[in-house]
Amino acid sequence: MDTNQTIETIKKQIEENAVILYMKGSPNAPQCGFSMRASQAIMACGQRFAYVDILSNPDIRAELPKYANWPTFPQLWVKGELIGGCDIITEMHEKGELKPLLDEAAQ
Repeated sequence: MDTNQTIETIKKQIEENAVILYMKGSPNAPQCGFSMRASQAIMACGQRFAYVDILSNPDIRAELPKYANWPTFPQLWVKGELIGGCDIITEMHEKGELKPLLDEAAQ
């Protein structure tokens, strides 16, 4: 896939999914500690969410940091907006801010 196609794919994924997590591995089989903590915090909120395994999508892994202007993974997007990575997701969950955000996005 060329760069433009990859960016279009990313845009489409973000548009079509109210909540999407770009991560290493899957929520049930994360491939790094940061992705594990992020997906566990999101799963604890009880809402369904989409995910993209960037390890099996090297084009997305290469282009998303440039598109998002965020260098690391995981990346949580809610309603087309980048929320952040593992530390932000975990902190929001601990403060009770993540569940209301995800509940609202699911409506």
